[in-house]
Amino acid sequence: MPPAAAAAGRMADATRGLLLGLAGVALFSLTLPMTRMAVAGLDPLFVTFGRALGAAVLAAAWLAWRRAPLPGRAALRPLALVALGCVVGFPLLTSLALRSLPAAHGAVLTGLLPLCTALYAALRGHERPSAGFWLLSAAGAGLVAAFALVQGGGSLHRADLLVFGALALAAMGYAEGGRLARTLGGEAVICWALVLAAAPSAALLAVLGPGHLAGLAQAGAGAWLAFGYVTAFSMFIGFFFWYRGMALGGVARVGQVQLLQPFLSLGGAALLLGEPLTPVHCAFALAVVAVVALGRRARVRQ
Repeated sequence: MPPAAAAAGRMADATRGLLLGLAGVALFSLTLPMTRMAVAGLDPLFVTFGRALGAAVLAAAWLAWRRAPLPGRAALRPLALVALGCVVGFPLLTSLALRSLPAAHGAVLTGLLPLCTALYAALRGHERPSAGFWLLSAAGAGLVAAFALVQGGGSLHRADLLVFGALALAAMGYAEGGRLARTLGGEAVICWALVLAAAPSAALLAVLGPGHLAGLAQAGAGAWLAFGYVTAFSMFIGFFFWYRGMALGGVARVGQVQLLQPFLSLGGAALLLGEPLTPVHCAFALAVVAVVALGRRARVRQ
């Protein structure tokens, strides 16, 4: 293939990757508001392991429909890390945090996730972002961190530590899954990760006992609707777009798109939970959009 054609093909893949990543981010952006709604009526541990088990049923059905081959031995470790980070770790810690943390405050902290994902990918040796990319990622992370401090009255909530832990685990799952998606396929990555986590999730649900499950019948329709969303979209369908996008465009670059997620989540929190959306929100959103646009042009070597 001529060099010009190869370069054009790489650019087309990068653009498709960004668009798919943006679709995934749009679906993920309602995760925190919906989780906040769910844990208002349901136990956080049930929300975590119940949605993992429900999504695993969907994943098993998809794998059977596609007659997907079993993953190779080399894929088991990355899949386990995806399951730990995205299926269990992030949902568990955010569910616990959102019992006391406003969804809007938790949402802005997720702006640190692209930087965490790129850092994990770099430490694992998967990608080599340029200095310009790191500067832009740091600028975007600084913007959302400043936003969190402004919204928190100059201090962080106690539950922020849970959110930071959730971000670290999600970054691991995103980076490992994005890299594995290049060979296994984005849909297969999240499906096999969910299937791997199914047995532990079912066991933990069984161990929870009546104390954690007694309130299920009293939960309102809103809590169950939110639980259905985080099961079907946050835990399953969103990853189809997200991992495919990272496979095409690269973990670090497509991860930049997630800088938009806090502000999409703020809109969701305002619509679903009545949390305020002020001009300050819009100003920070415009600044982050500018950083993402510049980061699109920064060089990332595979």
